[in-house]
Amino acid sequence: MTGSPDPLATAVSWLFVPASRPDRFAKAAGSGADAVIVDLEDAVAAGDKAAARDHVRAAWPRDAPVPVVVRVNGPRTAEFADDLAVCRALAPAAVVLPKTESAAQVRDAYEASGTRVLPLIETARGLVNLDGIAAEPGCVRLLFGSIDLALDLGVSDDRALDSARADLVRWSAANGLPAPVDGVTTAVRDPAAVTRAATRGRGWGFGGKLCVHPAQLPHVRAAFAPAEEEVNWARRVLAAGHDAAGTVDGEMIDRPVVERARRVLHQAELAARHTTS
Repeated sequence: MTGSPDPLATAVSWLFVPASRPDRFAKAAGSGADAVIVDLEDAVAAGDKAAARDHVRAAWPRDAPVPVVVRVNGPRTAEFADDLAVCRALAPAAVVLPKTESAAQVRDAYEASGTRVLPLIETARGLVNLDGIAAEPGCVRLLFGSIDLALDLGVSDDRALDSARADLVRWSAANGLPAPVDGVTTAVRDPAAVTRAATRGRGWGFGGKLCVHPAQLPHVRAAFAPAEEEVNWARRVLAAGHDAAGTVDGEMIDRPVVERARRVLHQAELAARHTTS
C-alpha cells in the first residue's frame, strides 16, 4: 500500500464548532479532534447566517493540523447557495450536507462547492435513498443525524434507530465507503454516556462519532480503539499464517477471520498514530 490514508476516511472523533464563534475555530482544530465541522446550520440563529459566513471567511483556520469541513444549510433553504459559494472560495476538506435525501443533492453540492460531500442522513427519505446517495462519486463518507431522524420518525427510544444504523453501515460497505460516522450524544458532561454510545456505535460497524464538546473527544477515541485483548488476538491469528481454515486458541480461523484480524491491527495502528502525533 502506498501513500497516506485519506484523513476524512480514518477520522474517528468529529467536533462541531459554531460558525458564529470564530474565536473557537483554531481552538477546535487544536483540540485533539480528528476532524472539525464548522457549523453554519443548527448552531447559528436564523438571523445570524450572513454574519456567520463573514466570520468563516475572515477566520478560516488555513493551517489547521486536521481536516476542517463546513456544515452548510440544507438544500431546501435560502442559505444553501450562499453557503456553497463560501465553500468554493475557501476549499474546505469537505462539505457536510444536512438533510441529504437524494443523489442529485449530493451531486449539486459537489459541483457548486468544488469539494467532496459528507451526506448527513437524518430523514426517512434520506434512508430510503441511501443506495443512490452512497454511490454518488462526490460522496466521501456517510454521517448519521440520529437526533433529527428520531424526530422525523417520531421515536424516542434510540434503539428504534438501530435498523437505520445497519442501513448506513450496509450501504457504505456496498459502495466501498469508509465506515460511517455515528450521531452526537447530547450528554456533554457524562463521560459514561458518551463511552456507552460510542462503544455501541462501534459494535454496529461505525467508524467514528460526531461530538458537540471537546470533553467528549477522549472518550470517543478510547471507545473506538481496539482493546488490548483484541490486538493480541489479531496478532496471534496473523502469526499463525493460515491461508486456509485452521484454529487459533481453539477457534476456527479462516479467511474472513484473518481479514478481521488485519482490520483490528490497522485500527490499532491508526489509534497509536493519533496518540503520538
